[in-house]
Amino acid sequence: MGKHKHNFVEEYEDMVAFGFSREIDEKSLMYYLQKFSDDDLVKTLTPRLSDEEINACFALISDLMRRHLDDEEYHRLFLKDEHPHHHDESK
Repeated sequence: MGKHKHNFVEEYEDMVAFGFSREIDEKSLMYYLQKFSDDDLVKTLTPRLSDEEINACFALISDLMRRHLDDEEYHRLFLKDEHPHHHDESK
């Protein structure tokens, strides 16, 4: 079984809309992102993107992770490292 999960989009049955509430905005974004990352969609869409669009998507995603995830979270949640290398603080 793979390391990545996309269960939210399969199980979410509430409203998908933006601007009603922070809670609905967050859930709608999660829904959109999981739909967007579907293999069939990204395999179709990615080759059609310009170099600038690819770079902008990469920059946005990287910047958001850099701002909102610490190093351990980045390794565990994004890289899916089961045993991330930690620096020994005692040295």
